Order: sequence, then structure tokens, then C-alpha cells
Amino acid sequence: MKPEVQEELQPLFDQCIQDAIDGKITRLDDSHWPPVVVSSQGAPFEVWQLLQIWTEIQRAETLDAEKAIAFSENLRRQSRWGEIDHHLLDMLKRELQEKYFFVTGDEDDRFWDREYSLKPGIRAEEVPEPLLRFACYVAVSYKVYGLDFQYLDANYLFGLVEKVRPDMVKKLREHGTGRLPLSLQKRKTEHFTASANDAFAAIRITARDNTEECCREVLNYLCELLEQEDFPRSYAVEFKGPEKRYLPITGLPKKGVNQLFACAVQYPGLHPLMERYARLAMRQYEQYTNLSDEQCALPGSFAVFALGMLGQEWRQLVWDYLDLCDDEHSHLQEKFLREYVKQFGFTADTVPVFVRGVLSMQNMKYSKDYAAWMANAESLDALLEAKIHLSEIVPSGFSSDEDDDDDEDEKPAEETEASPEEVLQYAWETVCYVIWGKGSAKGGQKVVEAASEELKERCRQIFIPITESLEERGGLL
Repeated sequence: MKPEVQEELQPLFDQCIQDAIDGKITRLDDSHWPPVVVSSQGAPFEVWQLLQIWTEIQRAETLDAEKAIAFSENLRRQSRWGEIDHHLLDMLKRELQEKYFFVTGDEDDRFWDREYSLKPGIRAEEVPEPLLRFACYVAVSYKVYGLDFQYLDANYLFGLVEKVRPDMVKKLREHGTGRLPLSLQKRKTEHFTASANDAFAAIRITARDNTEECCREVLNYLCELLEQEDFPRSYAVEFKGPEKRYLPITGLPKKGVNQLFACAVQYPGLHPLMERYARLAMRQYEQYTNLSDEQCALPGSFAVFALGMLGQEWRQLVWDYLDLCDDEHSHLQEKFLREYVKQFGFTADTVPVFVRGVLSMQNMKYSKDYAAWMANAESLDALLEAKIHLSEIVPSGFSSDEDDDDDEDEKPAEETEASPEEVLQYAWETVCYVIWGKGSAKGGQKVVEAASEELKERCRQIFIPITESLEERGGLL
């Protein structure tokens, strides 16, 4: 922006910034991107412009924590956290880390992997408390609104504050932000005790019995928590109960959350409540934070698995769940899918769910059992029907990566996007590989040759490329 234009607009910027602090800004409308907010005087500004101007003039020595939090919160509400977080983090790096901390470690390391200590000659009490309070606000917001991996940014900020005021972080760790109603921060009934911390995204529950009423109270408590707008969407559920019962799915982690839903699913009267929890919990790109990377799963997974194993009445819930699974951070559905097919077989009802599940994650493992369970006319017909309707089955986030170029020295002159047919073909080849492994190569030649005469033609049709299938069926796919 030219200096003369900046000078002319500065009073309007200043007014809009003050309106953001006072909660008087409004969103222009959802169609504008990047998001635009309007001041009380009707002046529109893009959110990033307001943040850039505001953050540039903030100084550690004069920052007003209450105004800074109000400004940030109101902009977040009118846009989203992902539109404002990097501006706030950059300001804190400049005003908190660079002014007061000495950094050690490899310069090539990510900033959150390095070590920080107060600069020589700076005493802890010299670091302004309002700046530290604002850093805690930003850290908590990363926990509540950030993507699952942004806990690293939260931990980085908490780490800086802890070097100076460990009591601040300890208070958050023990009591949360204070925004949760007291009845949710702590709850104690005849059947269970529980606590929830919204700053560190943790829920701890201890059940005294395994009765239906106990499970009902626990599930209602979880639903009440997730109905709070400001409770983190990636979180840990630490559950302890008197009976070590787990869902009958090989490979699931034997965690408390598994135990909880294995107990609750015994009671048909609780099934609608389990679905309610699952639908509140399921959010794309979120995960249970107390599971290892190899066992990562979308919140709500264990409730979905428990209900899904009961039969086709819960098919829609499973279907919706698989559409939300993030293929990089959701792996447990593989364990469920195997048990699901093992119990119900490959049928017209289960094959679309299986196909959707295969495509909801990266690199689902081939199993020779799948080929054995598929080797009958009913199952192959169901798979052929799924092929016809593949575009309706593929999860919404699925894309082909077969055109990725790993050789940086041989970059194409122009990037090309895979066509819808190419994406479907890639998806179909992925499904066939999970079922038949290397036998699916070269048009499934080995699978076709090994099939009985009754099944040979069906197998041949399975491996016809999607584009040829479209032509054969008159473009109905």
C-alpha cells in the first residue's frame, strides 16, 4: 500500500481495530475470501490487514493483555483461527522470544525443537505479565481451534511462559481456562467422578461400576463437554472402570476409551446416546491425543466401531465417519474394516463401506483373507456394483497422487491435474490391491486365470479400466 493511501486510510483502520476490540465488527459475508470484516462506520477491511497493522505496533512493554485477547477473539469469531494464528505467533516470537530468550540448538531445527533460556542479565520479573498472559491465550487457542499438529505451537509458547512464570502454566494445567462451567470442570455422582481441562484438552473419568446408568451419565457428560463451543476438538479421554472389557476388534489399543464403549454398547438403550456422542466428536483433521501415531484415530472412533459391529442399522453412521477420516491421521479404521468384513462378509451392504474405508486412509494392508472372502458370485457382484457407483462411494477428501513427481530435477513444464476418471481409476486400483495384492497387477491377469469358470468373467470385469467400463456401460458410471 502506498504511504499516502496508508495515511489516508489510517483513521479508518484505527476505528476498525478499536471496533474489533469492542466487539463491534461484523463479517461482510461468507462468500468473500480472505474474510472481510466491517467496522461500525461501514468500512470493510480484510482480516489479515487489520492483524498486520495491529501486530506491527504491539510492543512487549506496552501490550494490554485484555485488549489483545478481545481483539484476537472477535476476529477469530468473524473468520477462523487459521486466518489469524500465524500473525499472533510471529508477534510473540518477536516480542517475547527474541527480546527475552536466548536460543540454543541446531539452526536447521524447527523453532519448537530448540531450547530456550532467559538472556543473561534478564530477570524473570522483567518479562511483562500481560505479554505472558496473552501468550497463554494464544497457546490455549492452538489447543482448542488449531489443527492436530499445532499442539507443537502451543507447547512452544507454554514452554516460554513456564521459564518465567511456571505458576501460570500450572494453574492452566490444574484448572483450565476457567471458561468451562464448574459443573463440567468437575463432576461427581454416585456412579462416577470426572474432570475436564479445556486448556490442555484432557478428560479424566473414573467409573465406580459398569451399570447402564453409570454409562449413561458418563456419555451425557461427554456430550455436554463437546457441546461447549470452546472445548478442544482434539482431546484425550482417560477412562478407568472396574471391568477390563474391550471391543472385539483385533489390534485396537486397549485404552480406557475402548473400555468405555465396550461397556456402553452392551445396553441397547444407550445406542442412540453413543451415536450422539460420535456425531458431536467426529471432526475432520482432529484426533484422540492420547493414542500413538500408529494408532491415531478420529474422536468418536470407538463409539462408531462399537455400533458398526452390531449390524447394518448403523451403516449410515459408519459411512459418515469414513468420509471424515483424515487419510494421514486416521489408521484405526483398518482394524475395524477387517473385523467388519470378517463378521458380515462381502455383501451388497458391506462392500461399499469397505471400499469407502480403504480409500479413507493411506496404504491399507493387503490380506489374502480378503481374496478368500471375495471368491464367490455374490461378493464379486457386489464389488462390480460398487465399481459402477464408485464416484458416489469415494470419500470427499480422496485424491490421486499418482501424478506426483518425486524427481525434483525432472519437474514437468506445466502442472497437470488428474481427471475425474484418472482419480477413480487410481481409487479402484487401490481397492483391488488391498483385496488381491500383487495379483491385481497387469489387469488382474493372475486373479482371472486362477478363478473358477463360474467366476472368471466377473473377475475379468473387475479389472477392466474405469474408462473402458464407462464406455461399455454408456457413460452411466
